Amino acid sequence: REWTMKRSIVFLLCISVFPGFSQGRVVREDETGFAECNVFFPGQVPPEGFTEPFHVKICQQYNKEPRFATLYSTKDKIPLYSAFKFTKSAQSEEENWLVEPQIDDPENDLHEMVHEADIGGTVANLGANQALTSDYVGSGYERGLLNPSLLNEEDFQVATYTLTNAVPVSPAMSKSWHRDIGKVVEQALIPHCSKMDHLYLLAGAIPSSVRVKGKVSVPESLWLAACCDAPEGWSLGLVKKINDENSLADLTVRELEKQLLPGVHLFKGNCGEDKQSQEKREAVLQVVSQIRSGEQVGTSDSQETKDSGWVRRVAGILATPFIKLLELLIYIFVELVKFVFYFLWLVVKRVVGTVLDGVYSLWNGVLSYLKAVSMVLISIPYDVGRVIINIFLGFLQIVQDVVSLTYRILSIPMGFILHLAAFPYHSICAIPSVLKDMATGIGGTFSLVIDATAAVLHGFYYLAGHIVKRFVPKGSSDD
Repeated sequence: REWTMKRSIVFLLCISVFPGFSQGRVVREDETGFAECNVFFPGQVPPEGFTEPFHVKICQQYNKEPRFATLYSTKDKIPLYSAFKFTKSAQSEEENWLVEPQIDDPENDLHEMVHEADIGGTVANLGANQALTSDYVGSGYERGLLNPSLLNEEDFQVATYTLTNAVPVSPAMSKSWHRDIGKVVEQALIPHCSKMDHLYLLAGAIPSSVRVKGKVSVPESLWLAACCDAPEGWSLGLVKKINDENSLADLTVRELEKQLLPGVHLFKGNCGEDKQSQEKREAVLQVVSQIRSGEQVGTSDSQETKDSGWVRRVAGILATPFIKLLELLIYIFVELVKFVFYFLWLVVKRVVGTVLDGVYSLWNGVLSYLKAVSMVLISIPYDVGRVIINIFLGFLQIVQDVVSLTYRILSIPMGFILHLAAFPYHSICAIPSVLKDMATGIGGTFSLVIDATAAVLHGFYYLAGHIVKRFVPKGSSDD
């Protein structure tokens, strides 16, 4: 809710401060072509063959009116082409750059392009899918407009200063591109298209692997495709190499398409290629050749027009440093304001954080103190009870020890007396047993003597028998 409120406030401020607040719209995939901006294509049919998922269609609007159409590459962060019509040559307005919020934040409720300096923190992931002014600062590259502002008037011209219509080029290339394209459109294309509103222009860029600050692709070449679908129509392609500011090659639209992505068709039906007037095309190419060689086109121009052109050119050259200086000062001022706000926010955050941490620590201390006091109060009865029980147990132990000692003291004489009293009993009772044992002993001795005598006699008998058998003859013995 807080961010939504901030976005709403920013939007209302932009409307109140900038009455001509620029509008643009990222076209949904389910819409046909570029929606309201289809009017900038012959037969209202956009080019075909640009089908990558990172190709975003933008209908560039201003004051709720479509001004031109742009196909933007979120991968290369440059436009692949801008489609527009010539309105009127005008002196360049002061640069006030815009960005498209919904390219980076599709869920954002800002449905129009806004001034980059006013966008603040209302757009999530700003710069993730599109280039920003910071990507150009200190890079040595300028924001070169594909749809040149000098070919537009008033509201159309203001709408061209959007970063979704700009590619990084050197200052010399930017000046050369705008100069050559302006001359080609004004001196070659417009005079040879019988109906000016039937002249459709596509200005594009071919991305390269070279990137500014590792983010924005520097195009390897710029191109222009023109289609005049009026009676006696014609089409033409021009290519300008990025590393040669003086180059300007003319070719057919089909030849130009071969230098772009495979399967690309820029104009519906190749702008009626079968019915094109070869004479008209030759006349256009002749003027383009004169512009390329630096010759003056149109000998009927008055000296006053030439002088005014020189005056405008000199004034533009003189004003450019001041404009750039003013732009730099504005940028520095905006950055300083941002820095001040960020610093104040950091200070407030730190102070509030410190206060909250102190309150939190104090609260924890109070809770810890109350917990300790409660534990002490709860432990008092427990400790008192434990002391009482220990005292009672100690008393019982003392009683037990006294009883045990008394028993041991008393058990010594009692045992002696009992043993002494039992002596006569044990002595008298032992007499019969002793007499019995004596009788048994005497009887045993007598029996032993008899047994010994019998054994001796038996031995003598056995010895006598053996001697008789050995020495007495056997015959006599039979008798």
